[in-house]
Amino acid sequence: MKEAIEQRLVDIELKLVSLEDTVQSLNELVYEQGRQLDELRALCRVLVTRLEASGDAMPASGPADERPPHY
Repeated sequence: MKEAIEQRLVDIELKLVSLEDTVQSLNELVYEQGRQLDELRALCRVLVTRLEASGDAMPASGPADERPPHY
């Protein structure tokens, strides 16, 4: 009986170690994804700024407003 309890305790400890390793791996992954998300947000801000700046330089009437040459 004592051996069975010891074996169960060893099994539980092994599972705990495995779970701790999994949690550590997931924490690293979440950290990396958060860093990537911050980079993407910064890139989006830059792109929006560029788009707004190029939109100001575009004339109000563009090629979509012009009549085709065959009219």
